Amino acid sequence: MGSETATLRHRGLWKTELVDMVRAASGGLLFGIPLLFTVEVMWTGQHTGPRQALAVLAVSFVLLTMLNRTSGFRGTEDRTLRHAATDAVEGVALAIVLVLAMLALLGEVDATTPLSVILGKTVYEVLPMCVGIGVAHSILREQSAGDGSESEADSGDDGQASSGSTSLSASVADLGASLIGAVFIALSIAPTDEVPMVTASRSPIWLLMIVAASLLIAYSIVFVAGFTGQSRRHAQQGLLQHPLIETLASYVVALFSSFAMLSLFQRADAPGRVTLAQVVVLGLPAAIGGAAGRLAI
Repeated sequence: MGSETATLRHRGLWKTELVDMVRAASGGLLFGIPLLFTVEVMWTGQHTGPRQALAVLAVSFVLLTMLNRTSGFRGTEDRTLRHAATDAVEGVALAIVLVLAMLALLGEVDATTPLSVILGKTVYEVLPMCVGIGVAHSILREQSAGDGSESEADSGDDGQASSGSTSLSASVADLGASLIGAVFIALSIAPTDEVPMVTASRSPIWLLMIVAASLLIAYSIVFVAGFTGQSRRHAQQGLLQHPLIETLASYVVALFSSFAMLSLFQRADAPGRVTLAQVVVLGLPAAIGGAAGRLAI
């Protein structure tokens, strides 16, 4: 009996740690994704020496430590400097992994890229990621019943929603929020040269990887990371309210909005395959923005 209890407690700790990491990664991507599409940052990174790179990492560490003293990405009340610094080490490491994964996914680094260039490109992207990680708890984390009234409000909202609104209106609200969030994040990226630069000479397999990453990130932000309204969203009923179906539908909205924004800035007049690739690439930040938009309702 004692060993079973210890095993369950151990599993619970691992689950909590996993959710904390997903929350941190989601917060980092919400804040850091626009800078990943900034070519000036990439050019700066190519000419950054090791000392400058270490200085930027040090600034990221100090900034994240300060944010952890007041917020952070965990649901802990321990805000001591030692604990904040320990979490900052984890946060910076996670930000580095996230940035490297995104740079590889976008084709900005590969096995032939010099290590100094990889380091330079990474450190400047880590800084905004750390800001998102550092504020993930206070801004985006869903409160438990003991923390306050948000969960009670959610249950009250659930009751009112089930009696006073239809599943159709809930689905329309979700899709509308996805559209607004997608435009909010991706609009500043659509008219730039970064999207065609990223999509140059990419294979269909690479595009499928972008699609898979977009869906996974959007699903994790809304249904895994423990952000505001997650419990309510899991409980919603309706045609598009299943987590997987809602994620797919919202991603379609993100792709549609990406095509509309590219068309608006006269970027959708390339051959069909090229335009499709650009829509999929812009769909990555649009999907993240759409997930943020759904969190807001």
